Amino acid sequence: MSGAHLESNEDVDGHDPIAWREGFQVGLPTLFGLGAWGIVVGVAMVKSGLTVLQASVMTLVVFSGSAQLASLPLIAAGAPIWVIFATALVVNLRFVIFSALLAPHFLKLPLFQRFYLGYISGDLSIALFLQRYPSAAPERGKLSFLKGLLYPNWVAWQVGTLTGVFLGSAVPTEWQLGFAGTLAILCILVPLVANSAALCGVLVAGIVSVLAHGLPYKLGLLIAVLVGMVTAIAVEETRGRRKVRHG
Repeated sequence: MSGAHLESNEDVDGHDPIAWREGFQVGLPTLFGLGAWGIVVGVAMVKSGLTVLQASVMTLVVFSGSAQLASLPLIAAGAPIWVIFATALVVNLRFVIFSALLAPHFLKLPLFQRFYLGYISGDLSIALFLQRYPSAAPERGKLSFLKGLLYPNWVAWQVGTLTGVFLGSAVPTEWQLGFAGTLAILCILVPLVANSAALCGVLVAGIVSVLAHGLPYKLGLLIAVLVGMVTAIAVEETRGRRKVRHG
């Protein structure tokens, strides 16, 4: 995330309690679902072979459900560390777009603060912020509103995931909860397939993953993600040009 120091009545280190409270109230309805999803991811990590310590450190450091889930089968298969990192990077490329959208709002913030806010940023929080502040014009309370979204979001995720980690370690293996990660991915995927471009990307990625299943170190998953992304972008670009051509 690229942040910013605002040229408004709010100082860099200032705090606007009204804006913070407004951000918290806007994001509050999402916290319960986020915590529940975190529980599922926590259980999936432990049931995929990670120890309680490894899973706990992973959720605190990575803080990305999609990247955590995508890396689990690679870790279980003993894939090289560069493959795991590359997969997580590809899965999280959407944050480059989020960063570009947020940058005009917080360009003057110190670099460390931008990195720090970027670490605790999440998809829903960024979407809710941009919905509230579509313009990058300086406005009092922006930073506090963003923090009111981000801090509770981070806490809800960590509490949910750590609960899932310790719950998963206590649940007998005979319960076969290893499929929890797959269910979590499906819960993310279905709402996102909202247009033909996304659907084409998903279908192509699915086909490629099946065809490339035999590749070592689960490289088929990484290739499928890349091909699916390129396909979705190409379809979206084609649709855009077609709309322009037809007025």
